[in-house]
Amino acid sequence: MPRMVPAVLRAADILELFLGREVSLTATEIVERLQLPRSTAHELLATLVARNFLSRQSGEENVYRLGPRVLELGSRYQQTLEFATEADAVARQVAAKCDETVHVAILDGLEVVYVSKIDSTRSVRLISEVGRRLPAYCTGVGKVLLAGLAREKLNELLKGRKLVPLTDRSITSRTELRRQLDEVRRTGIAYECGESNPEAGCVAAPVVDSSGKWVAAMSISIPTSRHTDDAWPRWEKLVREGATELSRRLGGTYPE
Repeated sequence: MPRMVPAVLRAADILELFLGREVSLTATEIVERLQLPRSTAHELLATLVARNFLSRQSGEENVYRLGPRVLELGSRYQQTLEFATEADAVARQVAAKCDETVHVAILDGLEVVYVSKIDSTRSVRLISEVGRRLPAYCTGVGKVLLAGLAREKLNELLKGRKLVPLTDRSITSRTELRRQLDEVRRTGIAYECGESNPEAGCVAAPVVDSSGKWVAAMSISIPTSRHTDDAWPRWEKLVREGATELSRRLGGTYPE
Protein backbone atom coordinates (compact mmCIF):
# COMPACT_ATOMS: atom_id res chain seq x y z
CA MET A 1 0.00 0.00 0.00
CA PRO A 2 1.41 3.46 -0.87
CA ARG A 3 2.53 5.66 2.01
CA MET A 4 -0.22 7.98 3.28
CA VAL A 5 0.64 11.67 3.60
CA PRO A 6 -0.09 12.76 7.21
CA ALA A 7 -1.01 16.37 6.35
CA VAL A 8 -3.51 15.24 3.72
CA LEU A 9 -5.03 12.69 6.12
CA ARG A 10 -5.46 15.37 8.79
CA ALA A 11 -7.04 17.78 6.33
CA ALA A 12 -9.45 15.03 5.26
CA ASP A 13 -10.23 14.29 8.92
CA ILE A 14 -11.14 17.94 9.44
CA LEU A 15 -13.48 18.00 6.46
CA GLU A 16 -15.11 14.73 7.51
CA LEU A 17 -16.04 16.22 10.88
CA PHE A 18 -18.69 18.19 8.98
CA LEU A 19 -20.38 14.96 7.91
CA GLY A 20 -21.97 14.96 11.36
CA ARG A 21 -24.86 17.10 12.53
CA GLU A 22 -22.88 20.28 13.13
CA VAL A 23 -22.99 22.92 10.44
CA SER A 24 -20.12 24.79 12.05
CA LEU A 25 -17.27 23.97 14.44
CA THR A 26 -14.86 26.10 16.42
CA ALA A 27 -11.12 25.69 16.12
CA THR A 28 -11.06 24.40 19.70
CA GLU A 29 -13.68 21.75 18.94
CA ILE A 30 -11.68 20.59 15.92
CA VAL A 31 -8.48 20.38 17.96
CA GLU A 32 -10.16 18.40 20.72
CA ARG A 33 -12.01 15.96 18.50
CA LEU A 34 -8.98 15.11 16.38
CA GLN A 35 -6.37 15.47 19.11
CA LEU A 36 -4.29 17.76 16.94
CA PRO A 37 -1.55 20.13 18.10
CA ARG A 38 -2.98 23.67 18.03
CA SER A 39 -0.25 24.94 15.70
CA THR A 40 -0.88 22.10 13.23
CA ALA A 41 -4.64 22.67 13.34
CA HIS A 42 -4.15 26.40 12.75
CA GLU A 43 -2.01 25.76 9.66
CA LEU A 44 -4.43 23.18 8.25
CA LEU A 45 -7.48 25.37 8.83
CA ALA A 46 -5.79 28.40 7.28
CA THR A 47 -4.88 26.32 4.21
CA LEU A 48 -8.39 24.89 3.82
CA VAL A 49 -9.87 28.38 4.12
CA ALA A 50 -7.40 29.76 1.55
CA ARG A 51 -8.45 27.03 -0.90
CA ASN A 52 -12.17 27.57 -0.13
CA PHE A 53 -12.74 24.08 1.28
CA LEU A 54 -13.67 25.79 4.55
CA SER A 55 -14.92 29.29 5.30
CA ARG A 56 -14.97 31.32 8.48
CA GLN A 57 -18.39 32.09 9.87
CA SER A 58 -19.29 35.75 9.44
CA GLY A 59 -18.14 37.79 12.42
CA GLU A 60 -16.51 34.81 14.13
CA GLU A 61 -12.89 34.23 13.12
CA ASN A 62 -12.55 30.92 14.98
CA VAL A 63 -15.77 29.29 13.77
CA TYR A 64 -15.56 27.25 10.59
CA ARG A 65 -18.04 25.77 8.14
CA LEU A 66 -17.75 24.05 4.77
CA GLY A 67 -16.69 26.28 1.90
CA PRO A 68 -17.92 26.61 -1.69
CA ARG A 69 -15.22 24.38 -3.19
CA VAL A 70 -16.79 21.35 -1.45
CA LEU A 71 -20.08 22.11 -3.18
CA GLU A 72 -18.30 22.44 -6.54
CA LEU A 73 -16.62 19.06 -6.11
CA GLY A 74 -19.83 17.40 -4.97
CA SER A 75 -21.70 18.85 -7.93
CA ARG A 76 -19.04 17.66 -10.34
CA TYR A 77 -19.14 14.16 -8.82
CA GLN A 78 -22.93 14.10 -9.15
CA GLN A 79 -22.66 15.19 -12.78
CA THR A 80 -20.20 12.36 -13.41
CA LEU A 81 -22.59 9.79 -11.96
CA GLU A 82 -25.50 11.18 -13.96
CA PHE A 83 -23.45 11.28 -17.14
CA ALA A 84 -22.38 7.64 -16.84
CA THR A 85 -25.95 6.56 -16.13
CA GLU A 86 -27.36 8.51 -19.06
CA ALA A 87 -24.55 7.37 -21.37
CA ASP A 88 -25.27 3.72 -20.56
CA ALA A 89 -29.00 4.20 -21.10
CA VAL A 90 -28.66 5.86 -24.51
CA ALA A 91 -25.86 3.54 -25.65
CA ARG A 92 -28.09 0.58 -24.81
CA GLN A 93 -30.87 2.02 -26.98
CA VAL A 94 -28.50 2.47 -29.93
CA ALA A 95 -27.02 -1.02 -29.50
CA ALA A 96 -30.50 -2.53 -29.49
CA LYS A 97 -31.18 -0.98 -32.90
CA CYS A 98 -27.96 -2.06 -34.61
CA ASP A 99 -26.74 -5.01 -32.49
CA GLU A 100 -23.19 -3.68 -32.65
CA THR A 101 -20.90 -2.46 -29.87
CA VAL A 102 -21.59 1.12 -28.76
CA HIS A 103 -19.07 3.23 -26.85
CA VAL A 104 -19.13 6.62 -25.17
CA ALA A 105 -15.77 8.23 -24.47
CA ILE A 106 -14.25 11.42 -23.10
CA LEU A 107 -10.91 13.08 -23.82
CA ASP A 108 -7.95 13.11 -21.43
CA GLY A 109 -5.03 14.87 -23.02
CA LEU A 110 -4.24 13.07 -26.27
CA GLU A 111 -6.05 9.91 -25.15
CA VAL A 112 -9.67 8.85 -25.03
CA VAL A 113 -11.14 7.10 -22.00
CA TYR A 114 -14.16 4.86 -22.52
CA VAL A 115 -16.83 5.63 -19.93
CA SER A 116 -19.62 3.46 -21.33
CA LYS A 117 -19.75 0.29 -23.43
CA ILE A 118 -22.71 -1.81 -24.51
CA ASP A 119 -21.82 -5.07 -26.22
CA SER A 120 -23.25 -6.57 -29.35
CA THR A 121 -25.03 -9.88 -28.82
CA ARG A 122 -23.38 -11.37 -31.90
CA SER A 123 -20.82 -14.14 -31.56
CA VAL A 124 -18.22 -12.05 -33.39
CA ARG A 125 -17.90 -8.78 -31.52
CA LEU A 126 -15.28 -6.36 -30.22
CA ILE A 127 -13.43 -6.94 -26.97
CA SER A 128 -13.03 -3.70 -25.00
CA GLU A 129 -13.85 -2.39 -21.55
CA VAL A 130 -14.90 0.72 -19.65
CA GLY A 131 -11.85 2.64 -18.46
CA ARG A 132 -9.70 1.59 -21.42
CA ARG A 133 -7.50 4.27 -22.96
CA LEU A 134 -6.45 4.65 -26.58
CA PRO A 135 -4.65 7.37 -28.54
CA ALA A 136 -7.31 9.82 -29.67
CA TYR A 137 -5.90 10.13 -33.18
CA CYS A 138 -6.48 6.39 -33.81
CA THR A 139 -10.19 6.30 -32.94
CA GLY A 140 -13.45 7.74 -34.22
CA VAL A 141 -14.43 9.07 -30.79
CA GLY A 142 -10.98 10.58 -30.42
CA LYS A 143 -11.15 12.38 -33.75
CA VAL A 144 -14.52 13.84 -32.73
CA LEU A 145 -13.15 15.07 -29.42
CA LEU A 146 -9.96 16.49 -30.92
CA ALA A 147 -12.06 18.26 -33.56
CA GLY A 148 -14.12 19.84 -30.78
CA LEU A 149 -11.10 21.51 -29.18
CA ALA A 150 -10.14 25.12 -29.73
CA ARG A 151 -7.32 25.21 -32.26
CA GLU A 152 -4.92 26.67 -29.69
CA LYS A 153 -5.59 23.76 -27.33
CA LEU A 154 -5.19 21.26 -30.16
CA ASN A 155 -1.88 22.83 -31.16
CA GLU A 156 -0.70 22.59 -27.56
CA LEU A 157 -1.57 18.89 -27.35
CA LEU A 158 0.11 18.03 -30.65
CA LYS A 159 3.23 20.17 -30.25
CA GLY A 160 6.30 17.95 -30.30
CA ARG A 161 4.21 14.77 -30.05
CA LYS A 162 4.95 11.79 -32.24
CA LEU A 163 1.79 10.02 -33.43
CA VAL A 164 2.74 6.44 -32.66
CA PRO A 165 0.71 4.01 -34.82
CA LEU A 166 -1.31 1.11 -33.43
CA THR A 167 -1.76 -0.49 -36.87
CA ASP A 168 -0.43 0.11 -40.34
CA ARG A 169 -3.54 2.23 -41.01
CA SER A 170 -3.08 4.58 -38.04
CA ILE A 171 -2.55 8.27 -38.70
CA THR A 172 1.09 9.24 -38.13
CA SER A 173 1.06 12.66 -39.83
CA ARG A 174 -0.12 15.72 -37.93
CA THR A 175 -0.97 17.33 -41.26
CA GLU A 176 -3.25 14.43 -42.21
CA LEU A 177 -4.79 14.44 -38.75
CA ARG A 178 -5.60 18.14 -39.00
CA ARG A 179 -7.13 17.58 -42.44
CA GLN A 180 -9.41 14.87 -41.06
CA LEU A 181 -10.35 16.97 -38.04
CA ASP A 182 -11.38 19.83 -40.34
CA GLU A 183 -13.70 17.39 -42.08
CA VAL A 184 -15.13 16.20 -38.74
CA ARG A 185 -15.85 19.82 -37.76
CA ARG A 186 -17.63 20.32 -41.08
CA THR A 187 -19.75 17.16 -41.00
CA GLY A 188 -20.08 16.41 -37.28
CA ILE A 189 -19.14 12.78 -37.91
CA ALA A 190 -15.89 10.80 -37.75
CA TYR A 191 -14.87 7.51 -39.29
CA GLU A 192 -12.11 5.08 -38.40
CA CYS A 193 -11.32 1.84 -40.17
CA GLY A 194 -8.57 -0.42 -38.86
CA GLU A 195 -6.64 2.42 -37.23
CA SER A 196 -6.78 1.16 -33.65
CA ASN A 197 -7.75 -2.45 -34.37
CA PRO A 198 -7.03 -3.96 -37.78
CA GLU A 199 -10.20 -6.02 -37.53
CA ALA A 200 -12.66 -3.24 -36.69
CA GLY A 201 -13.91 0.19 -37.67
CA CYS A 202 -16.33 2.71 -36.25
CA VAL A 203 -18.42 5.80 -36.86
CA ALA A 204 -18.66 8.47 -34.15
CA ALA A 205 -20.54 11.68 -33.37
CA PRO A 206 -20.18 14.41 -30.71
CA VAL A 207 -22.12 14.69 -27.46
CA VAL A 208 -22.78 18.34 -26.66
CA ASP A 209 -23.37 19.97 -23.26
CA SER A 210 -25.46 23.05 -22.42
CA SER A 211 -22.59 25.40 -23.30
CA GLY A 212 -22.24 23.88 -26.78
CA LYS A 213 -18.98 22.14 -25.96
CA TRP A 214 -18.25 18.70 -27.43
CA VAL A 215 -17.79 16.99 -24.05
CA ALA A 216 -17.96 13.35 -25.16
CA ALA A 217 -18.36 11.20 -28.24
CA MET A 218 -20.49 8.18 -29.07
CA SER A 219 -19.44 5.51 -31.54
CA ILE A 220 -20.74 2.35 -33.12
CA SER A 221 -17.89 -0.13 -33.58
CA ILE A 222 -18.15 -2.93 -36.10
CA PRO A 223 -15.89 -5.86 -37.03
CA THR A 224 -14.54 -5.47 -40.56
CA SER A 225 -16.22 -8.75 -41.51
CA ARG A 226 -19.55 -6.90 -41.34
CA HIS A 227 -18.49 -3.72 -43.14
CA THR A 228 -20.70 -3.07 -46.17
CA ASP A 229 -21.31 0.09 -48.17
CA ASP A 230 -25.03 -0.17 -47.50
CA ALA A 231 -24.64 -0.42 -43.72
CA TRP A 232 -22.45 2.63 -43.08
CA PRO A 233 -25.21 5.24 -43.73
CA ARG A 234 -27.49 3.43 -41.29
CA TRP A 235 -24.80 3.31 -38.60
CA GLU A 236 -24.09 7.00 -39.15
CA LYS A 237 -27.79 7.84 -38.72
CA LEU A 238 -28.05 5.76 -35.55
CA VAL A 239 -24.95 7.23 -33.92
CA ARG A 240 -26.13 10.76 -34.73
CA GLU A 241 -29.50 9.98 -33.17
CA GLY A 242 -27.84 8.50 -30.09
CA ALA A 243 -25.46 11.44 -29.66
CA THR A 244 -28.36 13.85 -30.11
CA GLU A 245 -30.39 12.07 -27.42
CA LEU A 246 -27.49 11.99 -24.94
CA SER A 247 -26.82 15.67 -25.65
CA ARG A 248 -30.49 16.44 -24.96
CA ARG A 249 -30.30 14.62 -21.64
CA LEU A 250 -27.26 16.73 -20.71
CA GLY A 251 -29.11 19.93 -21.57
CA GLY A 252 -27.23 20.46 -24.81
CA THR A 253 -28.37 21.29 -28.31
CA TYR A 254 -26.89 19.05 -30.97
CA PRO A 255 -25.13 20.93 -33.80
CA GLU A 256 -27.02 21.10 -37.07
